[in-house]
Amino acid sequence: MAAERAVVVIKETTPRRSRRAAARLGLPDRAPLSPTSVQGVEEHEADELEELTRSAGAQVVGRLVQRSPSIDPRYLIGSGKAMELREMCRSQTIDMVVFNAELSPAQTQHLEAMLGVKVIDRTQLILDIFAQRARSREGQLQVELAQLRYLLPRLTGQGVLLSRLGGGIGTRGPGETKLEVDRRRIRQRIRMLEREIDQVARTRSVHRARRLREAVPLVALVGYTNAGKSTVFNALTGAGVDARDRLFATLDPTIRYVTLPHKTTIALSDTVGFVRRLPHALVAAFKATLEEVRHAHCLVHIIDRSHPEWRAQTASVERVLDELDVAATPRVRVHNKLDRVTEGVVHTGAGRAGVAQGDGQTVVRLSALTGEGLDDLIDAIEKAVGSGLARYRLTIPAERGDLFAQLHAHGRVLRCAPGRGGMVMDVELTDQAIRQWGEQWAPFFVADRHTAVRRAVTRAG
Repeated sequence: MAAERAVVVIKETTPRRSRRAAARLGLPDRAPLSPTSVQGVEEHEADELEELTRSAGAQVVGRLVQRSPSIDPRYLIGSGKAMELREMCRSQTIDMVVFNAELSPAQTQHLEAMLGVKVIDRTQLILDIFAQRARSREGQLQVELAQLRYLLPRLTGQGVLLSRLGGGIGTRGPGETKLEVDRRRIRQRIRMLEREIDQVARTRSVHRARRLREAVPLVALVGYTNAGKSTVFNALTGAGVDARDRLFATLDPTIRYVTLPHKTTIALSDTVGFVRRLPHALVAAFKATLEEVRHAHCLVHIIDRSHPEWRAQTASVERVLDELDVAATPRVRVHNKLDRVTEGVVHTGAGRAGVAQGDGQTVVRLSALTGEGLDDLIDAIEKAVGSGLARYRLTIPAERGDLFAQLHAHGRVLRCAPGRGGMVMDVELTDQAIRQWGEQWAPFFVADRHTAVRRAVTRAG
């Protein structure tokens, strides 16, 4: 089946200067701002919308950009621009028009009547991509819920004239119309999906409680779509999840246990990618999945440092994280894809692997594809989850072979020699190991042992 031919439309609302600012600058009253101030933003938005459209399976054959200080309530872009778009659709045999702005139901209806082709907005496009990518039952439920919530106010018919439920003169008739039946069924389906997703959330909470009992910290990879989260995830875990160079390659979250060099075990989560102006319907529907981000002990924010709009993408992700109320969660920023960074920024340090500090956060520069800088990321994660090493001395009775095994499995044994009462062991232990096993090891700490383990447990907790 041939791909649908699509045109993307960018509507950029340019503000006008105030009277006072215009007078101060010696410009005509209410003069519009120069288009050069927003042209770069338009280009990047158009590029992203084209990439989203291609990800949905359509062929992009053109784009239309309009800068205007106002929004037309009927066509969004105004009747003149709509007629220009109609001629473009006819001359290039267009099947679909994609708008970067969210369209009202009335605007969609008027545009489709004017253009004679299918019209969708950015939210509907992203929902379609998510529907294609969802593989797990959980992902499919969440996408369907978001789609139905988006669809419900957009169901159209002949309005209140066909309604026969109100009673009184002029309202008696055949009963429910097809439109009302559809709306009722959609509401019923939404309630059923919400119940199923609540069950998913309860299941996740059980798994989360088990990790907490085992003192395993959760580290969540977050970031803009196609920033390289799955490539980083594969490099750290060897999981082999889909890491193709495309938008929203990962939709269903994946968690793997990873043992770091200092014997710290973490649960690493690869989450769904964010995008500029992420539809609120998706944020609400994916609440169960995003709960993993809320409960993470550490967030690793993956940034595509090679992208020309990496700062804007970073800001978009930060806004979504603010909505999730995770400002207090320890965070590591990762500038990924150094292998693609242009030579012109190397002298600033941006193109070299390493660790830096910025805005109170640790910034790790790496290339997940080549592996350069991954060791720095591992060290940064260990520090962020509070897994600082401390040295302890224990005397283990000869008959307690189980303790020998635990100390070798969860710590770094520096010295082991026969002594009074058993084997004397010098061991480096992480905060995580102390949280999990400290009370069991407490009787065997040498010299002020109870004070040592109590201090260690207090710090670790």
